[in-house]
Amino acid sequence: MTSKPTLKAKKAYYARVRRANYESSMRLEGFSVESPGTEPLECRESVIKAYRKKADPGY
Repeated sequence: MTSKPTLKAKKAYYARVRRANYESSMRLEGFSVESPGTEPLECRESVIKAYRKKADPGY
């Protein structure tokens, strides 16, 4: 059984998403944006998968 995401993990995830959205918005406005040390949002899928498992009555 997978563990639930902690509040700290959720806050970190949303901070990364917020930053990525800001960078995308700046790019759309024509600004050059550097994203130092920003990792791709691949953990989004793992969070979605965890919630889907939680919602699935078979688990």
